[in-house]
Amino acid sequence: MRTRTTMILAGLAAAGLLAGPARAETPAALKGLWKLVSYEVEVRADGRKQPVMGDHPTGFAYFTPDERVFFLLTGEGRKPAETDAERAALMKTLVSYTGKVTLKGDQWTAKLDAAWDPKWVGTEQTRTFAIEGDRLRVLTPWRVMPNWADQGETRSIVTFERTKD
Repeated sequence: MRTRTTMILAGLAAAGLLAGPARAETPAALKGLWKLVSYEVEVRADGRKQPVMGDHPTGFAYFTPDERVFFLLTGEGRKPAETDAERAALMKTLVSYTGKVTLKGDQWTAKLDAAWDPKWVGTEQTRTFAIEGDRLRVLTPWRVMPNWADQGETRSIVTFERTKD
């Protein structure tokens, strides 16, 4: 019953029939903690797909009730760095950012106020998503990703699983 009421209210809000400030709330199905399962990149030039973060990456995404998202994604096999070169290499196996989220259909846009790459701070990052059971599949638009810029335009295909950890 609760889900039906939520759907009706969401439909009325989308149709502009409810008064109040216009904002897209994070849907209940998206809110909460998601554990990273896989991170794959597709190269636009040749369609090649590769697990750029390894076969067993680690990380989480958290969607708060207050329309904020936190991402911390790391590659498999990271080791403590001893040199500047090793520290620089670790950047290729890290994606991390946070920002306020707005929703429109099957896409969210996060306006970033902090990120592992300073070039991303202040940008809007849009992602397409699908929730199937306890799995969240995320697809980025085509872009040149700082971590693997030598690949040219790529898009990330990221899969999470709902968790309570």
